[in-house]
Amino acid sequence: MGHVDHGKTSLLDAIRNARVVSGEAGGITQHIGAYQVNKRVELLTFLDTPGHAAFTSMRARGAQVTDIVILVVAADDAVMPQTIEAINHAKAAQVPMIVAINKIDRPAADAQKVRTDLLQHEVIVEQMSGEVQDVEVSATTGQGLDQLLEAIALQSEILELKANPKRAASGAVIEAQLDVGRGPVATVLVQNGTLKLGDIFVVGEQWGKVRALVDDKGDRIKTAGPSTPVEVLGLNGTPEAGDVLDVVSTEAQAREIAQYRAQAAKDRRAAAGAATTLEQLMANAKANEDVSELPILVKTDVQGSAEAIVQAMDKIGNDEVRVRVLHSGVGAITESDIGLAEASGAPVFGFNVRANTSARNTANQKGVEIRYYSVIYDLVDDVKAAASGLLSAEIRETFIGYASIKEVFKVSGVGKVAGCLVTEGVARRSAGVRLLRDNVVVHEGTLKTLKRFKDEVGEVQSGQECGMAFENYEDIRPEDVIEIFEREEVERQLS
Repeated sequence: MGHVDHGKTSLLDAIRNARVVSGEAGGITQHIGAYQVNKRVELLTFLDTPGHAAFTSMRARGAQVTDIVILVVAADDAVMPQTIEAINHAKAAQVPMIVAINKIDRPAADAQKVRTDLLQHEVIVEQMSGEVQDVEVSATTGQGLDQLLEAIALQSEILELKANPKRAASGAVIEAQLDVGRGPVATVLVQNGTLKLGDIFVVGEQWGKVRALVDDKGDRIKTAGPSTPVEVLGLNGTPEAGDVLDVVSTEAQAREIAQYRAQAAKDRRAAAGAATTLEQLMANAKANEDVSELPILVKTDVQGSAEAIVQAMDKIGNDEVRVRVLHSGVGAITESDIGLAEASGAPVFGFNVRANTSARNTANQKGVEIRYYSVIYDLVDDVKAAASGLLSAEIRETFIGYASIKEVFKVSGVGKVAGCLVTEGVARRSAGVRLLRDNVVVHEGTLKTLKRFKDEVGEVQSGQECGMAFENYEDIRPEDVIEIFEREEVERQLS
């Protein structure tokens, strides 16, 4: 992953060519986007991500496709907007990173600047006493390619990646399309087990029977083991990138699971309408008292605005609530942004920018809210309001009166009634009451009756006598004091 023109594909070509020359690995048909490279003993599978959309949508669907992310940064260009985006995506998917500092052969190359720039985004390389490996490479001269493959092998050893080839296959869809001649075709990365011709499988809301398997060299194969990218033919419909493929025992079972999932997805879409509008976030936050973080995405017309907005967002909040900017960037709102927003349940804020058509359609489909602003203060106020919704409401008590019990009577049908004198403030029928004995609260509740002479009244003023009976409580004695109070819920605001 990395910024446009930083040499992702060139680097892959260099790795593949180097391997092809030594007679070890094959090329690949363009539309798979996955390459296998033989490194002495290990077989490495590379995914060339065209943008980050697939990466995030896979995370949104719970499929962890990659084990390691190689972040390609050009040494003469350093960290750029899409580099930051790639870092955010890798962090969100909780995948370890290796930094490949490319174009090291260029006269303007400054690897140290790349390392320092990465510090700002909490990517600390080993030279800066961090844990992230970095390798200086050149796709043109081939410098550092072996060290890069070594670094990958080392990282995979640390991760202890294992799979069982003897079980029923499961894997993830990298991409899928409707091919005119071959019908729906899914590019699947087998993650566990072995996928064989004739296997019956379920993938997302679709199902099928493996009619053909095509490997990364375009050859037809009979089986595909763990970490093998293959094109699978024989689906009944086109799945989505990130859908998980599982082999099942019977066709009936496959059909039933696929139908159930399709129905569940339909119900979800109907129920959600729009899942992450600001109002719903506020409602969800109130329902879930533990939520104390409001995730948002910000896209602006210029870098200065992005920085200003992110700084303003950092200042919103207190020890209960904070606003977290998942990603901020410059330019139109893209499908990639919507993917990240969907995966994180966050709304997208556009400042002087708009969403492109495909992003708008995806947002409508996924129920992600996009809000547009041209005044920073309006944006900040709206986020403040949403974050205030995450604060638990404060309950404020106001004391409105005291009454002392002079005598206690038994009244048939009512029970014990206290003959009281209101000593301070007012006694109100609708208010809450506490019974104090020697200044210790012995009961808290509500009044059943409040009488003045024989009449039921709403309130009794200070200095007047009245009769009070408690709801579900009869242990009242002369000399007890009744404290009368009112409660109100106060919506809290973030300053």
